[in-house]
Amino acid sequence: MSEEQQRPQAAAAFDALGADYEKAFAGSKTHRRSLEWLLGRLAPGSRVLDVGSGTGRPTAETLADAGHDVLGVDVSPVMVELATRQVPSATFQCADIRGVRLPDASFDAVCVYFSLLQLDRREQTELVRRLVRSLKPEGYLVLATVPLDVEGVDATFMGQPVRVTSFTAQALTAVAEEAGLEVLAQEATMFTPAHPQARPEPHLFLHCRRAPGRLTATGAAAPAHPSPPRMG
Repeated sequence: MSEEQQRPQAAAAFDALGADYEKAFAGSKTHRRSLEWLLGRLAPGSRVLDVGSGTGRPTAETLADAGHDVLGVDVSPVMVELATRQVPSATFQCADIRGVRLPDASFDAVCVYFSLLQLDRREQTELVRRLVRSLKPEGYLVLATVPLDVEGVDATFMGQPVRVTSFTAQALTAVAEEAGLEVLAQEATMFTPAHPQARPEPHLFLHCRRAPGRLTATGAAAPAHPSPPRMG
């Protein structure tokens, strides 16, 4: 499937899900703990990018309610409309994050909750590198995914056709570290979305900081701690 075909498929799937996606994942305590981890480290009024912001809940809403300046980006017009209405204290943009200009060192934190799964591995790797460059020195990045060794697999997600690519937990950690992130903590769990067509799925949350130190040839800082502690 070409990039031009893949992009509208992702938008169409999440346009169809709309508010049902928020309801299905509202019970994720791990997601809530992840946000608490981030909130405990951000200075007042931090600028945060929410990649794949969905309906704005819980991520953008939680951060904006805490007084942070939140920009959410999502490819689905329906999701952006819902988020704009539900979280008026944040700003939302309907766009493919791959085409959004991300100035270097412009964000204190970046959230990437399950929003890379419909990109191929090369695109995921390149995007993580771009997001790291958009962080201020020692800024934070939270990355969550479904850690499976799959590439370009056609699947059905909550009744919607999607094409899924992911990394194993070890491979994703390597992607993060090679991009210049220091993985400070991680949590793995099983979660079943509250939807009749959903099945239990593994979730992995990586809690990272832009690593201090010498820049590599690719412009990323060298990773500092290859063995992060687990959360929980």
